[in-house]
Amino acid sequence: MGKTSEENTEEIKNTSQNYIYTGILLAIIGILVNTYILVQDSPLESHMMEWLNIVIRLMHITFGIAWIGASFYFVFLENALNRTEDVRDELAGNLWAVHGGGFYYLEKYKVAPKTIPKHLHWFKYEAYFTWLSGLCLLFVVYYFNASALLIDKNVMDISATQGILIGVGSFVVAWIIYDVMCKSALIKNQLAFSIIGFLILLGFAWFYCHVFSARAAYIHFGAMIGSVMVANVFFVIIPGQKEMVRCAKLGIPLDPSLGKKALARSLHNNYFTLPVLFVMVSNHFPSTFGYEYPWLILAIISLGAAGVKHYLNLKEKKQLNVWILPVSILILFAATFISAPSTDPYECKKEVSITEVQEIIQKRCVQCHSSNPTDDVYKVAPNGVMYDTPEEIVKKKDLIMQRVVITKTMPQNNKTNITEEERNTIRCWIEQGASLK
Repeated sequence: MGKTSEENTEEIKNTSQNYIYTGILLAIIGILVNTYILVQDSPLESHMMEWLNIVIRLMHITFGIAWIGASFYFVFLENALNRTEDVRDELAGNLWAVHGGGFYYLEKYKVAPKTIPKHLHWFKYEAYFTWLSGLCLLFVVYYFNASALLIDKNVMDISATQGILIGVGSFVVAWIIYDVMCKSALIKNQLAFSIIGFLILLGFAWFYCHVFSARAAYIHFGAMIGSVMVANVFFVIIPGQKEMVRCAKLGIPLDPSLGKKALARSLHNNYFTLPVLFVMVSNHFPSTFGYEYPWLILAIISLGAAGVKHYLNLKEKKQLNVWILPVSILILFAATFISAPSTDPYECKKEVSITEVQEIIQKRCVQCHSSNPTDDVYKVAPNGVMYDTPEEIVKKKDLIMQRVVITKTMPQNNKTNITEEERNTIRCWIEQGASLK
């Protein structure tokens, strides 16, 4: 059965729109690239980069909410379907729901309806645009400032180009490994698949933390998982659904394994969501990536978060398990206790004055944190934090204690070579009351 003229017209229309949107997107990217080249090494460079960061981050969060929300919703539907009471033979299940002042009735077909609806909604662009905006953000924040944020020569002395190639290349390697696992006999044993998969993720976490700065390592771990998720959508889920629609329209037998494979990949994506969300917010909390073994915290949080998601999925199926949630929470708490700073105070042999602290900060910090930064990357004080006066230093003493003394994540990648002795001097001053005298 061939396509009707109306279907051909609709397909041409959709294809034309896709080409137009692609052209607009490429034009915007071209304008941005050319603008960046024009303002590079000028006072406008940092201003433009900050606005790019804001715009792309907002896009990434918005698309991410839509994608993760759809993932949560459809896994909930799959778990909560009524599969036994008054279900027609052609259906896998149905569900009544109430929301926003209205009642909804949903049905899932075992394969496909006899007649494919004219208007069929596809859930794919949320995934694609989340990944694309995330990749753009990775370039804006880490790759354009690779020497400052991506590369930590105390971890591995590599060039910015090498770091970028390793980062992007690792996403491809991760997808190949995961895809091979899914196509092997291992997929039939969920427990073995989960354990081996977690160990592989642990290996990637360890690898990233031994190549990049700890902060960049966390982001690459999240970007790697996100790349696997979007590859699932692009290479498996959507092609499988397109084939199902094609077979249903032509009235030819459908391979039922297509739906099962798509469902399995969707479920994997569902378990990936919470670890990815953790990575997205972790950059604002140096207690995570600032630990001596950051890959361990990354692994613990990922395992605990996936455990919480497993509990929620079982709850939706009404298959409650009394130990999964408590164990998952204990695992998450373990990260808190493991990363806690030493309670043994550094022995302060003398009283430290604000003058000594200000000298250290002038030498190690004000290159970035000043009203007139002299750093080669930051032309505006990051997050508006400035240490030009003693009063400004006192005002931020808690932040200084956390970032400079405890987690030692500042200066960024220890770019200004602050010493342990200087960190301990600052610690003594704060512990002694952070006096302005």
